[in-house]
Amino acid sequence: MTATPSLTAIGQILGDPTRALILEMLYDGRAWSASELARAAGITPQTASSHLGKLTDAGLLAVEPQGRNRYYRIADSEVAEALEALMVLAMRRSQRPDIVNVREDPMRHARTCYDHIAGRLGIAIVDRLIAQDYLENDHDHYRLTEKGEGLMSDLGIEVQSIRDGRRPFTRRCLDWTERRHHLGGALGAAFAATLFARRWIRRIDDTRALRVTPEGQRQLKRLGLFPENIA
Repeated sequence: MTATPSLTAIGQILGDPTRALILEMLYDGRAWSASELARAAGITPQTASSHLGKLTDAGLLAVEPQGRNRYYRIADSEVAEALEALMVLAMRRSQRPDIVNVREDPMRHARTCYDHIAGRLGIAIVDRLIAQDYLENDHDHYRLTEKGEGLMSDLGIEVQSIRDGRRPFTRRCLDWTERRHHLGGALGAAFAATLFARRWIRRIDDTRALRVTPEGQRQLKRLGLFPENIA
């Protein structure tokens, strides 16, 4: 048996180190211009354009023209979830000697996983949501309880609106550093967006790594979602 042509093509696209780096840079859910990606990757604009064309043609990226620029982003949540699964596989097979120091890396402490919260912070929040009966495990996703709907409503999250969307409402997303699940899906994205909007979390130096602001710590502690040992 041989691999299907489509799987082979995707493997060839992902197998290029520069294209893999571009996907990693876009994995925080934001859109970047071709020139920004070229500078960040240390390649020429012409080389970046070639790589971006292949990623777009493969359906991994979407492009949005704006003025004189074209902005690229991960195509959708399904692509993001597939990339996260590959990161889990890569970490599982890694033989790097510094694996024991995983918790010293800010990216592993707290980061965005596409458009939701991952790392130790994401795991801790889910643990607290479950401990307080806001969430329940339900096979490959989480079930938001009636109490949980009240919490989300208090945070300004329109639960029914996102439940009616095309994206899965919740998803148990396997964290590639912690090897446990954090909250993904439409609810995970809405929760993260709310924390950003309220300035309870911020990016570190414009990367995927996150820190909880002093106000965020106060408010998350008030809600019982911020254990002391995660600070």
